[in-house]
Amino acid sequence: MANRKIVLASNNTGKVKEFNALLSPLAIEVIPQSLLGISSCEEPFPSFVENAITKARHASKLSGLPALADDSGICVDALGGLPGVLSARFALSDQKRAPTDADNNALLLKKLEGVSQRSAHFTCTLVYLESADDPEPLIAVGKWMGEILLSPQGQSGFGYDPLFFVPELGKTAAELSPEEKNSLSHRGQALRLLQQALENKFSTPC
Repeated sequence: MANRKIVLASNNTGKVKEFNALLSPLAIEVIPQSLLGISSCEEPFPSFVENAITKARHASKLSGLPALADDSGICVDALGGLPGVLSARFALSDQKRAPTDADNNALLLKKLEGVSQRSAHFTCTLVYLESADDPEPLIAVGKWMGEILLSPQGQSGFGYDPLFFVPELGKTAAELSPEEKNSLSHRGQALRLLQQALENKFSTPC
């Protein structure tokens, strides 16, 4: 049976890899929107779920395919939940319109200088739409609790992984194997919930 194709409303290579690994058991192939010539849309909302729905509708409308969108980020308690929805563009400025992971990590460490309360969590909101006008999007949310280190540690992963310390493992997210990370992460949690919802959806007669 041919794989079911879903467009991912993201061009993040790390996310594409993770999604394909986790959704392959459902015979789903995740295609980044860039391969279809679709540019990213604005993410103007203050909540993860609003932005995820907006991105999914945009990708589905322009591709004609079912769409999957992920709005995720890291929320630091001492910063009132920041970077939050701004995680990927935390270090954005007129001089740096496309901040790198290193830029964002550096700014986070700067804002936490002298702060002893360093608890944080990753959160992931996934939205799946059958079409751009789907009135009943599937929504799944996962959270991963941890702490922010004083300096980066580890070479794997992406984003804030080198700073995100998981106390029960004694490692950062960037020191975990892909299999370990997928079993614990916010995205892994959300995807397993989405997997269950998709299995129910595909197995239920219309």
